[in-house]
Amino acid sequence: MKHYILVHGAWEGSWSWDKTSPVLEGNGHKVTAVDLPGSPENKKDISDVTLEKYVQAVVDVIDPLDEKVILVGHSMAGAVISQVAERIPEKLEKLIYVTAFMMKNDDSVIEVMQRDPGGEFLPELIFAQDQSYATAAEATWRSKAFHDVDAQSVSEVLPLVDGLAQATEPFMAKASYTAQNFGSVPKVYIRTTFDKMLSVEMQDELIAQWDVDEVHSLPSGHFPTLSMPERLATLML
Repeated sequence: MKHYILVHGAWEGSWSWDKTSPVLEGNGHKVTAVDLPGSPENKKDISDVTLEKYVQAVVDVIDPLDEKVILVGHSMAGAVISQVAERIPEKLEKLIYVTAFMMKNDDSVIEVMQRDPGGEFLPELIFAQDQSYATAAEATWRSKAFHDVDAQSVSEVLPLVDGLAQATEPFMAKASYTAQNFGSVPKVYIRTTFDKMLSVEMQDELIAQWDVDEVHSLPSGHFPTLSMPERLATLML
């Protein structure tokens, strides 16, 4: 039995894994989905939502365990699980990136998005006057994030993200890794070929920056957790 620790991306909550977790559990594995600070299930003030707080929340879940875990990050959570691996590599069996940000040193999520000519989500974000948070309109979620998700699922998750304020600090925080720690943990990347939030071309650029043990592809947009959760879980297995 393996223990999968699932970390959601920006604007999301642990609900984003609701359709994937049962497949993992049905195959005899344990699953823990982390609610990051600022998510609907773990409400915090914008000023208290940082990449460091995200990382600490995941470390706090893993540290008490007496087993190695498989740590999975979707989207922006790629930055989170990478920093967790830098801090506690000895606790991790492998990292799985689901169309996630796996940056090089001194890079940030926002800089990757700015460099991505195929990324259609960033230009439509609505930033607060002080740049401390951002929101996205319903039309943006429908056309750039959930464009390949069935209507029933969209109707369920859209109220959870539409107009939700996401702190920008985790997007702007710089990555800092070492080959000894982060570099030592086996890595799997699941790329999504119809992604409008993080283009497949940029995903490939991120993959090329590190030694990645396995690369898989799904014909999905940015949310295979919603559009093809069973196929995603099969790859995670």
